[in-house]
Amino acid sequence: MNKKRLGVALCGSYCTYGKLFPALEGLAEEYELVPIMSDTAAETDSRFGTAAEHLSRLSELCKAAPVTDIVSAEPLGPALPMDALLIAPCTGNTMAKLAHGISDSSVTMAAKAHLRNNKPVVVAFSTNDGLSGSLKNIAELLNRKNYYFVPFRQDSPEAKPNSLASDFSLIPQTLAEALSGHQLQPLVLGPD
Repeated sequence: MNKKRLGVALCGSYCTYGKLFPALEGLAEEYELVPIMSDTAAETDSRFGTAAEHLSRLSELCKAAPVTDIVSAEPLGPALPMDALLIAPCTGNTMAKLAHGISDSSVTMAAKAHLRNNKPVVVAFSTNDGLSGSLKNIAELLNRKNYYFVPFRQDSPEAKPNSLASDFSLIPQTLAEALSGHQLQPLVLGPD
């Protein structure tokens, strides 16, 4: 049985990696994973782990070295097509670039190349300004063909009232719906 090819693109919201990697482990059983990392994710050490640790973990999980540059990401469209692309975590910065057609990283180029094939891009975001600066970019992508969102909520309403984050446990269901051309509902979740 041939597995569907799923691009998995990581951006720099490192605090979510602890939730992301367990979700990816389940996806590895169902999909052929194509790893992609933004240069920030591939090069930055944080209190949540080193770039080398994240690269190694993603490589091992996907059984391939991550794409980390624009030139290597471009063929992920017509030459090496994927059935879907998951961007998780998708930062507010990356959402702004996607909303405005900017392809200056491996992740944004992979999305641009992938969209040429009229296939779904699933966005699982984490941004501290989801109810302020990033809100217009979220709204823009919600209205675009082939973009699907992992349902989200305020992740810390008292401490960070503008912060929104996708529920990474819903990635598998969101992907399944997106591959059928549907948005998983409800999109906006209540308190955790």
